[in-house]
Amino acid sequence: MFDRLALHVGIHRALVYKMPISQRTVHWLCRRVPESSRMNRATAKHLIERYFRQLTDGCGNGDCANEFCASCRDFQPLDNNSAAAKALELFKINAKLCNPHPSKKDSDNPHVDSTDVCPTRENFSDVHYLTENTVSMILSFCEEKGDYSALNRIIGRIFSSADALVQSFRKDEPNPTGNRDTLEPTDVDKHAKQSEQPAEKMGASSAAALPDEGLNEMFDPCEVTVDIGAVRRVYDKFLSLDQVEAALVNALVYLTPNMELDLEYLDVYETNPDYLNIFIIVLENRNLHSPEYLEVALPQFCKAMCKLPVSALARLSKLWSAYGLPHIRRMMETFQQLITFTVVSNEYDSENLVNDDQTVVAATQCLKVAFYANILGGELNVEHNEDEEEDPESDELTLHELLGEERLYKKGPRVDPLEKELGVRPVDSIKPLIPFEEFVNESLNEVVEMDKDFTFFKVNAETKFSFQSCPFILDVITKNQGLYYDNRIRMYSERRLTALYSMVQGQQPNPYLKLKVRRDHIIDDALVRLEMISMENPSDLKKQLFVEFEGEQGVDEGGVSKEFFQLVLEEIFNPDIGMFSYDDDTKLFWFNSSSLENEAQYTLVGLVLGLAIYNNCILDVHFPMVVYRKLMGKKGTYLDLSDSHPALYQSLKELLQYSGNVEEDMMLTYQISHTDLFGNPILYDLKEQGDQIPVTKENRQEFVDMYADYILNKSVERQFKAFKKGFLIVTNESPLKYLFRPEEVEMLICGSRKLDFEALEKTTEYDGGYSKDSQIIKDFWETIHSFGEEQKRLFLQFTTGTDRAPVGGLGKLKMIIAKNGSDTDRLPTSHTCFNALLLPEYSSKEKLKERLLKAITYAKGFGML
Repeated sequence: MFDRLALHVGIHRALVYKMPISQRTVHWLCRRVPESSRMNRATAKHLIERYFRQLTDGCGNGDCANEFCASCRDFQPLDNNSAAAKALELFKINAKLCNPHPSKKDSDNPHVDSTDVCPTRENFSDVHYLTENTVSMILSFCEEKGDYSALNRIIGRIFSSADALVQSFRKDEPNPTGNRDTLEPTDVDKHAKQSEQPAEKMGASSAAALPDEGLNEMFDPCEVTVDIGAVRRVYDKFLSLDQVEAALVNALVYLTPNMELDLEYLDVYETNPDYLNIFIIVLENRNLHSPEYLEVALPQFCKAMCKLPVSALARLSKLWSAYGLPHIRRMMETFQQLITFTVVSNEYDSENLVNDDQTVVAATQCLKVAFYANILGGELNVEHNEDEEEDPESDELTLHELLGEERLYKKGPRVDPLEKELGVRPVDSIKPLIPFEEFVNESLNEVVEMDKDFTFFKVNAETKFSFQSCPFILDVITKNQGLYYDNRIRMYSERRLTALYSMVQGQQPNPYLKLKVRRDHIIDDALVRLEMISMENPSDLKKQLFVEFEGEQGVDEGGVSKEFFQLVLEEIFNPDIGMFSYDDDTKLFWFNSSSLENEAQYTLVGLVLGLAIYNNCILDVHFPMVVYRKLMGKKGTYLDLSDSHPALYQSLKELLQYSGNVEEDMMLTYQISHTDLFGNPILYDLKEQGDQIPVTKENRQEFVDMYADYILNKSVERQFKAFKKGFLIVTNESPLKYLFRPEEVEMLICGSRKLDFEALEKTTEYDGGYSKDSQIIKDFWETIHSFGEEQKRLFLQFTTGTDRAPVGGLGKLKMIIAKNGSDTDRLPTSHTCFNALLLPEYSSKEKLKERLLKAITYAKGFGML
């Protein structure tokens, strides 16, 4: 008897996909008979074929009374699909079989002999797989006749057969007798006995090139048996002929449903890793992005590719990375084209989600393979990772777990299965082959519903696809929406838990993270309060921030918190305090390795950055990119010195490029010096007794690496460790590290460097009697647009407290221009915490420009409130 799985697959193929049932399909179904069956596989194969022929051709006896025979007068004709399903049923119940009528035997035998014994050259029926030589021979024949129908038939036969494609274009051309279709039933049994895997686990296409033994021991995951050069040359010939395009498309449409079922139900790749040859060969077709494929063939192929196990996808990604930039770009553009084509061809809303579109989902998952190939093929640094401190596991149940909400608050970073298999992360990329921005699909970002997608990402990941599991395809604006939902849900959850605790304990609920500080002692007050919270109840930091300045009335609706952040950072980054050093050339801050401040001060800075992300505030912070790379788990290296310490970077670069005698001309040793807080020189040995070790041409790379490691890591280890600790106290349970790259984290904290004042003009609101049609407002925007880049940044700093745009651009900034009296000599003023500009109604455009320029140029400690 057939097992349930075999019957499901067989009927599914026959009835759902409306596919013709060939002898090969029946042959495959026969191999699903367990060893314990009373019939051997050969007998089962023979019986099913006889039932199938009886239902389609009949026995040849015009007086046949068998109701299950096509020769019976009362028999209702069946198509091949229905006949295949019926043949399975008859086999199960051991129904009556007719003996072939003599006239039927006579008519059948000559036909078999003419096709199998003496194949003609015109139909090439003896070609069971393709090689470059075979294709050349067929093309020569077709060119001679001026008819390419024979080539189309062969393409249709080979490219629609997983068996044939697995065998085709081998580096070492296999023996034709190894083809699955030529094996006799006894050979099938022999293979089944020799294989370590039971025959029941093998798909129809897996046995085509199955080695006899030692498969797992002999298989090298970095090697493939396909001759890529031959495949590409064959495609060059195929695609130069207009006649073969339709044959390739139709063959792929027929091939993919079988592949999808084999991979999903039969684990064919585990049985035969050469099954990957099919995907390698098909994806070498340079026309896959053309309209002929986008409708049906490519979507079905992507769905089949998604059924490959992670190990196969990783192997494919490594192969593509070795093929170079043009190949990876073509793969990326092919999948991007399919995603865009599908998105613009359909309409999506909150009921009809793009997450449910299987074509878009499958193409996105295939694009992920190209994304990691892009990383692997570029410049990588998989080493130099920061040590991660793991939180101790607790056996006690949390309230979230008691309430059944543990899925929403999973601890620990997510790890993509493909990323884990490859052992590489986006943060390991120094320079990818293709900029990451090109993997973002704008059409998709416009239609994805992030509230629903977030739910799938956090709760229904096993059953629903979330595009946040492929964050490379989302832009920063869209990912920021997902982070916003995550932060808000945590805030509401903490508020609810606080209410529950207060009810149980009979205390007044405190649903917010309240900070009451004095302006004159803002650092001390904030440090003491936040340090107490982080030690006693760190979860309170997940509540919504609510700041109150002592002695001042006001409700914090975001503006007071923003002012708090600005004042804290202004004092912390004051060079007189000495926590950070400032570079006048780069206008960037770096940790002061000789700072006298304790670690708690640096923890406070980290907390402030984490709270800013958590509460969706933009900060006026100026760190080099290496700080964000270190926060994401990477140590600083020599290349990171280019923006943090450009003068030192240039000196070390010249050392590496120097062509003369390094030891005699440079006279350097492994002892370096730098200055402390008071300008005194400090000597440091990169190696023990470094002053005795000269730098030579042979060891200069090691010297440069150790120098950079000291400056960026070892010398500031105490300060940065405390800083990172504060940052992670707030963000450790956030998907921040999974969704964002270091440059995107910088954008979340500091905003975007790109300024679009046209967008700002469209979204600005007016108050106090002004409107967009007021003459002074028209003069104001003409003046702003006439400013240079530096003046525009000064204006933005004056009005909002930072010279950068929020995530999404200046169009997301809610700026208010309010009337502040009639014509006067007073300068414009601003409330940075509310992004409000108080603008007097000046009498002329010239006076407006002069007053505004003076205000933004000398605003520090003057016009900002």
